[in-house]
Amino acid sequence: MASESVSTSALASFDYVSILTGKRTTIDREFLGHGQCRNVNDFEKLNRLGEGTYGIVYRVRDVHTKEILALKRVRNDETRDGISEAALREITLLKRLKHDNIVDLKGMAVARDVKSMFLVMEYCEQDLASLLDNLKIPFSEAQVKCIIMQLLRGTAYLHSHYVLHRDLKVSNLLLTAGGVLKIADFGLARTFGNEAHPMTPRVVTLWYRCPELLLGSKSQGPAVDMWAIGCILGELLLHRPLLPGKSDIDQMGKIIDLLGTPTERIWPGFSELPEMKNFTLRSQPYNNLKRLFENATSACIDLLNGLFTYHPKGRISASAAIEHVYFTEAPIACETGLMPSFPQHRNRKRSHGNER
Repeated sequence: MASESVSTSALASFDYVSILTGKRTTIDREFLGHGQCRNVNDFEKLNRLGEGTYGIVYRVRDVHTKEILALKRVRNDETRDGISEAALREITLLKRLKHDNIVDLKGMAVARDVKSMFLVMEYCEQDLASLLDNLKIPFSEAQVKCIIMQLLRGTAYLHSHYVLHRDLKVSNLLLTAGGVLKIADFGLARTFGNEAHPMTPRVVTLWYRCPELLLGSKSQGPAVDMWAIGCILGELLLHRPLLPGKSDIDQMGKIIDLLGTPTERIWPGFSELPEMKNFTLRSQPYNNLKRLFENATSACIDLLNGLFTYHPKGRISASAAIEHVYFTEAPIACETGLMPSFPQHRNRKRSHGNER
């Protein structure tokens, strides 16, 4: 059996194997319902919700319990007779990650053709991208704080369990009807540890990609997710994407326009990153966060600066951000039950831009 895929014959016999940090790990039978995977015909398809990085997602009804759930079709590895490494990684990670702010994987289902495999997940009535698209009045600051606090709690949990999400963006953040945020789509997630293992820099959707990835760094840690959270916070405050670049070069230019040009003094070693040879960074000495967020408090600007610190080792952590004074000053975060809810928008057929 190849190390990067699981044969469909193995799936048929319920001999599930997953990949985590390059090692084979059995997915236990208890998780799969005493060794069996449910039949996809146990679920009535209601509508298509969207398409994630590695699969199409449907809203379905369990024909037995009448519970509304989400079914995510797992894409196969076309080069091998099996399930892709990314799908296996998502299954393995979601199996062991249990937190109020992380989408819950309930099990798996297969069709008659076992190449059609699905993740059975809790259903969330809306996603943050659809809310941003349909809100006539922007989120209040109390609502923004409610969202970001939940995102930080979920991210802190991931990082404490040595998991990087690597694709945090508004379309991967779901909200229940009760306003509870759920981090979803773990197709690009990876584990990390004390030893630095090279990883591809071609992760994180462009608008949320940090400078070290744009410049080709293969060393990744929690700072990758924290930069993305800064972009999400800025997007919620502005009610529009903060850094909507069209290419890596354009993205780096927008970052420099906002934060100023990085230097060796504030980011030691950045000039030696692999992609620097392809960039000519123009000189821009000013940090323009306060100018852009003209109504933001000094605490808000301080948190944004912490999230947008150029040097990854100096970037604020999720656990430290939770304790930031920004969340203690008025207005405080609203209760989750006071978040706006428009579930009908997610239940329509629609598509977001690739970046969001």
